Amino acid sequence: MRLFLVALQFLTRLPVRLDRFDPRWLNDCVRHFPLVGALVGAFGATVLVAAVQIWPAWIAAVLALAATVALTGGFHEDGLADTFDALGGVVPRDRALAIMKDSRIGSYGALALGLSLLLRAALLAVLATRPLGAAIAALLASHAFARAAAVGVMVSLPYGGDMEHAKAKPLALAVPLRNFGIAMGWCAMLALALGAAGIDPARLLVAIAAAAVAALLMRAWLKRRLGGYTGDGLGATEQLAEIAVLLAFTASW
Repeated sequence: MRLFLVALQFLTRLPVRLDRFDPRWLNDCVRHFPLVGALVGAFGATVLVAAVQIWPAWIAAVLALAATVALTGGFHEDGLADTFDALGGVVPRDRALAIMKDSRIGSYGALALGLSLLLRAALLAVLATRPLGAAIAALLASHAFARAAAVGVMVSLPYGGDMEHAKAKPLALAVPLRNFGIAMGWCAMLALALGAAGIDPARLLVAIAAAAVAALLMRAWLKRRLGGYTGDGLGATEQLAEIAVLLAFTASW
């Protein structure tokens, strides 16, 4: 429970208070990132289901997306923009890391962020026109599986940034493989629950595969350009995996 609260405090804007804090907890709390993701998805689903009763699907979709961004403080969106600004052009590693630290947004970051928001809003609008059970499942799965994808990248690569200037230094240390195993356990429990609720198991498997492909592509990109992951790279991984899962849920097959 303590590690879950640390994960909730780290990934959201919820006012979580702890009587004490050990930096090592931040390293271990990544095992609960998918559970926090499921809660973020549940919040977005609640807004979507309520809003679609009053407004057209596309308005409900934007409101649901805005709700999840507000809950997380745009944490992952910021990472997406910084990553594409840094790696979108052809620059040396040191220059790319310097661009990541720059608070200003460039053309690559603006394009990536704009297209990500537009695509996610469009996908949620499609889901809002379908049975609401499927929409709820998609939001839960996309946020949970995407955060597991980020944990997978973190476990499989060394830290590729400047250790001295890392915003969360414990996350720049080696993350034990058991944390990824527990994160995948949360995903498995969610998938089983959704399957029991009537969601097509084949679609769930495709969604998991889609998140894995996004993680592998981001892992390869970060390894080639930076030699490892950064916090911004993990945020970009979450965003791309989230889109991949939503695409799997909305695909016509």
